[in-house]
Amino acid sequence: MALSFKSHSNIYTLESVVEMPISVSKAWVFFSSPGNLAKITPPEMDFLITSGKPKPVYTGQIISYKVSVIKGIRINWVSEITCVDFEKYFVDEQRFGPYKMWHHEHIFEKIDDNNCKIIDKVSYKLPFGLIGRWGHNLLIKKQLQTIFDYRTKIINTQF
Repeated sequence: MALSFKSHSNIYTLESVVEMPISVSKAWVFFSSPGNLAKITPPEMDFLITSGKPKPVYTGQIISYKVSVIKGIRINWVSEITCVDFEKYFVDEQRFGPYKMWHHEHIFEKIDDNNCKIIDKVSYKLPFGLIGRWGHNLLIKKQLQTIFDYRTKIINTQF
């Protein structure tokens, strides 16, 4: 897995690239099912979808969930799936939650019939100005890295 962070105009962009020994079709089926989010989220985040059993992603879909961003503190998070191109990419954007802005692109690229590349690009902005930027360096960056490391570990175990 390759993971990088960039900063521009007080917006951070995380990019994760993982090569998987599965077809794009199999990767799509797994990742486009919101019900699998709990499987790839670290258990200490206590992730729970609260909007009922969601269907595979579609444009306009609203998904709400609770998640612990800090141990013992659960928050509500609401995302909208804003764009879907079948087996190529989908985008989720936070509508309500801890970030001032959250835009997550999930991109699937075919390497060959049995292998694919999954690229995640997350652009986000933190609230609270200077305090938010300080919090990014102290906590948020590490937390996001832990989430994506866990996700890669689970994906490699699953497939």
